[in-house]
Amino acid sequence: MMHFNYIIAMLLITLGLYCLVLKRNLIKLIIGLAILTDGIHMFLISLGYRMEGIAAIVTDEMTSVPSNFAARAVDPVPQALVLTSIVINVCILALALSLSIYAYRYYGTLELEKIRRFKE
Repeated sequence: MMHFNYIIAMLLITLGLYCLVLKRNLIKLIIGLAILTDGIHMFLISLGYRMEGIAAIVTDEMTSVPSNFAARAVDPVPQALVLTSIVINVCILALALSLSIYAYRYYGTLELEKIRRFKE
């Protein structure tokens, strides 16, 4: 059975790459970066998903049947990595938006080609 979350994650990654490669507006580039990272986050969370999984918290009940616990426990590492990545992504997007506001005030445009012409 095909998992739809992988398909949606790949569509988000493709859409984000499309925006990064073909768009020339700073705001559209920043939105494309956000979409790309959201697709990567969705893909990583999908990799760590386990059907009918339980939290990886060891209690006294779990130590009596360790094989059952190991078969049902969800790996917390992808979730922790994605959470850290989300925090870093918010900081990067905030910095990129503030730089684009500064570029608009200085150059009067958000188009990369016009900004490059002003630079020369």
